[in-house]
This record gives sequence, structure tokens and C-alpha cells, in this order.
Amino acid sequence: MSEGFFTDVASCIIAAWGLGLIARWLRQPPLLAYLLAGVVLGPVGSTWIEDSHSVEAVAEIGLVLLLFMIGLEIDLKRMLKAGRVISLTAAAQILGGALLGAVLFRFLPLPGNTGNLSALYLAVVTVLSSTVIVVKALYDKRELDTLSGRLTVGVLVLQDLFAILFLAVQPNLTSPSVTQVALSLFKVVELMGVAYVASRFVLPALFRSVAKLPELVLVGSLAWCFLLASLAYLLGLSFEMGALIAGVGVSTFPYTLDVVAKVTSLRDFFVTLFFVALGATIPAPTGTALGGALVLCLVVWVTRFITVFIPLHGLGQGHRASLVPVINLSQISELSLVILALGAKRGHVGPELMAMASYAFVLLAITSTYTILSSHNLVRRLSPWLSRLGFAEVRDTPDASEAQRPHPRIFFLGFFTVASSLLEDLRRTRPQLVAECAVVDFNPEAHRRLLEMGLQAHYGDITSRDTLLHAGIAHARLILCTLPDGVLRGGSVITLTRQVRELNPEAQIVVLSDSLASVDALYAAGASYVSLPRLTEAARLVEVVSAALEDRLDALRGPQTCQLQDRREIIA
Repeated sequence: MSEGFFTDVASCIIAAWGLGLIARWLRQPPLLAYLLAGVVLGPVGSTWIEDSHSVEAVAEIGLVLLLFMIGLEIDLKRMLKAGRVISLTAAAQILGGALLGAVLFRFLPLPGNTGNLSALYLAVVTVLSSTVIVVKALYDKRELDTLSGRLTVGVLVLQDLFAILFLAVQPNLTSPSVTQVALSLFKVVELMGVAYVASRFVLPALFRSVAKLPELVLVGSLAWCFLLASLAYLLGLSFEMGALIAGVGVSTFPYTLDVVAKVTSLRDFFVTLFFVALGATIPAPTGTALGGALVLCLVVWVTRFITVFIPLHGLGQGHRASLVPVINLSQISELSLVILALGAKRGHVGPELMAMASYAFVLLAITSTYTILSSHNLVRRLSPWLSRLGFAEVRDTPDASEAQRPHPRIFFLGFFTVASSLLEDLRRTRPQLVAECAVVDFNPEAHRRLLEMGLQAHYGDITSRDTLLHAGIAHARLILCTLPDGVLRGGSVITLTRQVRELNPEAQIVVLSDSLASVDALYAAGASYVSLPRLTEAARLVEVVSAALEDRLDALRGPQTCQLQDRREIIA
């Protein structure tokens, strides 16, 4: 028994590593590789592991650690400070998606869909999006801090809260009386109260006392995780619920980053085995299972459009800010598979639903990898069709005196952090120039606030020739593009510079670049000056390094504090 156990675990690790390398080369999520490793080793493939129960104990630890890490990454402050647009959109997506899904799945003849409980699980599965896939893709695209990135992450955070509530009531789904559900929620509140008190008054001092002993930080983190998991089990909740709350509790105190760093590698090992074991339970693909998976994918796409695009568009966001979050969120979460696995363990759902959801997870993960990378090109192609369907694009709303206003001399093409700071500095030092500025950008919130400041603001894509002509760029004297290629979407700074020079041969064109190699090409394209922030920042940091070595940082921090006071930037 012991020899077989170690052989099975070794096989899982080797297969996961080998297929993980292939997934890396193909730029696919590693979770797909781990699931495929389980399929290859399990009954469907080589039958190397004839009984997946041999690794279930280790996989169960991985599941607990996975929930613990998800809890660590839940930002309670961000939940509480979620803006109106994010909160309303998340509510529409979660509640509307769950309701639509429950109604659809109640009547769709899918394999394993045997009644209301199965329909509920399928609805919850399709509501949750993959935080791992989405955040990684947005990080690689450097879009986490864009408008669509913030909307996407905000919805993901509130989806995690919904998952917490569902896990709380999951044990009572077979007899969902009001009393039982209320009792389960009360137990969750009790557990969260214990976690809050401990993380607020006990754990910080304990971790501070062992901060210089990395092994005790790791052991202490795991002890806290399994202590709360055990307490949850004693209260009649699941181990996984306790681990999730343990992570949320620790996420509020200063040592979170260190705990995450210590636990991540250990978590990855056990989580790998969990997904391999999950893959080993997937039956051989059949036409029925694959057909059901395609139906799940279709439901995800349709419900995301209805519950994300329509609310965002109704709240005054443009096509781009409304549609990009739809594309970002169009997949099934790895947490959905966890919820289904727990449901299967309790006998709520059968293996057919697990297989169907697993295939849908794989299909949506693969498609999302490519659609998120191409989201802005997709928006450009879909925008005309959305207008024909009655979803009008956000347009400029100039006042009656707009026609009598002189053409602005200074144009900002794109409005992000650098442009926001530059406009604020102009307001402070050269206020007369602000009245001569115009901005072209597709951020509806920035568009509204710029209009409130009295600036000429044009909503549109700066890579579109028609947008630039409509804005009046041919009359500009100075044109500024402060978006480097890493932020500019749907084109490149070189292409934009060439197009702007064609539309206005006489203007001074100032562009920003984060690449030294592109400077000559930008000048050849028609730029009058290329700003290189990396050189400016490096020169400034030389001064900071010298001041630090001479213990003069306080002298630098004082002027910086004064500079930050009373700044009224549009993008903070």
C-alpha cells in the first residue's frame, strides 16, 4: 500500500511537470496541464493510476491550502470600497447570472442534470470566473490599473464573496430550510468573528515574534489554517470553508505578503496533486459530455453579455469599457471545480456534471487566453454591430457654446497617469494653458470629469483616424501622447505618430516611449520629441541613492509631501 501510494504520487508529479512544460510553451494555463495529467494517468488514459483514491488524502490537503490561499488574496478593504459602478455590475452579474443559469439549466436536458439541485450547481459554476487566468492575463497585458481592469478585478473580488456565502450554505442544500440556512450563516459569522479577533489581537504579535525565523512563519501559517479548518468542521461546516476564512483573516494583517510567499510553493505542490486527482476522475470524453460542455460555454458567453455589458452600458460606460470586462470574465473559475468536487463528495451532483464542467473549463480557459489578449481588436470589430443592435456608443456632449469656442492648441491623445499629472501641473503653474487643452480618450469617467473641469474632452479611440479628425486635431499646435506601447491598445505609438503627422504636418508632436530601441523609429515617423521616462526616473533615483547613503532622505521626502498636498488629479 505504501509503495503504491508513493508510486502514484511520483507519477502524478512527473506527468504534471512534463505536461506543464508543454502548456508553458503553448502559453496555456498550467491548470489545464494538471487536469490533462490526471486524464492521462487515470482510467481514461494509461490506467497507470487505476484508483484515484490513492492520492485523495494528499489532494484533500491541496484543496484546503488552495482555499487558504484564495482567502489570503481576498482584499476586504477593496470589497468595502468597491465603487458604485463595480458594485452594481457585480450584483447584476452574480445574482442575474445565477438566476438566468438556474432557469436555463432547469429545462436544458444536459447529462447529469437531474433536477433543481443540479441546476443550482450549474448556475453557480457558470457565475464564477477564473481569478487565476484573468489576473495573470491582465498583469501580462499591464491592464490591471486600467478602467476595464479595475472593473474586472472588482467583479472578481465580489464573486469571491459570493463563493464564501455559497460554501456556507452548501452543506444544507439537500434540506434548504430557512432555519438551517440561517444556522449555517450564523456559524460562518461565528467563525469569522474568531478569525477577526485572532488576526487583530493575537496573530500579529505571534508572527512578529518569529518574523526572523522563516520556518516558524511557515509552520505558524499552516497551523492557523488547519486550526480554523478543524474548528469549522467541529461547527458542522467544511474544512475548506474554515481554510478560506483563515486566509481572509490573515489577509488583514501586515505579514500577509510574507505568509503568501512562504505558503505558495507548498500550496502549489498539493494543489497540483488535487487537480491531477480531479483529472483522473474525468470519464472518457463522449459526444454527450462534449456537447454539454459546449452548452455550458454558450451559457457563460450569453449570460456574461447580458449581466455585464448591459449594466455597464446602462451606467454610461462606452462600448470598450463595457465589452472588455465581458471578454475578461468569460470563463469558468477553478473555484467552480472545487465547489463541484465538494458537491460530488456530498452526493449533490454526479460524475457527469463534473466531466461536463471540466471540459467546459478547459475550452473556456483556452479561448480566454486568446480573446483577452485580443480584446481591444474584438471591441473595435464588434462596436459597429452593437450600435446597430441599439447600444449607442458614448458620444461627446458639448454645450451650446461649443461651436463658438476656439480650436484648442494642445491635444492630449490618451489620458492616463502621466497625462493626469501633467494636466494638474499645468493647472498649478500655467493655468492659462489649461483652457487651450483638449483630450481624446475612451475612459467615460475621465471624460465626465474633464468636461466638469471645463476642458474640451472627446470620447473615442485615439488610434481611429475618424476620431482624430472629428476632434479637430488638424488645428492643434502641440500634440501629446503620453501612452507607451505597453498601455496603448489597438495600435502602436509609431503607427499613431505616423497617422497624426499625416493629419497635421505642422504641429509639434511629443510622444512617450519605454523602449530605447524605438526612439529613432519614432523620430522617423514624425515625432518632434521623444520623452524617455526611464531616463528621467533613473537620474532622479541617482539623487535618491546618494541621499540615502548620506542619511538625507528626510530632506527629499519633505518637498515630495508638499508637492502631493492639494493635488486634484483625475487619475490618482
